[in-house]
Amino acid sequence: QLQACGGGLVQPGRSLRLSCTASGRTSYRFVMGWFRQAQGKEREFVAAIMLNGGTTEYADSVKGRFTISRDNAKSTMYLQMNSLRPEDTAVYYCAASPSVIRSNFASQIAYAYWGQGTLVTVSS
Repeated sequence: QLQACGGGLVQPGRSLRLSCTASGRTSYRFVMGWFRQAQGKEREFVAAIMLNGGTTEYADSVKGRFTISRDNAKSTMYLQMNSLRPEDTAVYYCAASPSVIRSNFASQIAYAYWGQGTLVTVSS
């Protein structure tokens, strides 16, 4: 199971950190990722990270502003979001996959396990 938290209301330009805590075997979350869905839009890829933490991938829209990380000892993945913009407003979901190649990191169908979403609202 995956459980995301950390969402909330934040002003533009400020920061927020999301967390996704996992339970169960490490093997099913070899790759973990964040996706988001804004109201009225399709769910989209945000970032992904491999088990060793050394390989990450980001959507162009968040590169340089968001940082994905994971602490395997705590079974937790993070998304540090800086310089937030109103267009970052969305429900953020964490996901996990036991096996996905890097070229498919951004593909939703590559992830078998999903957590509930946490709402991030960026507004003044």
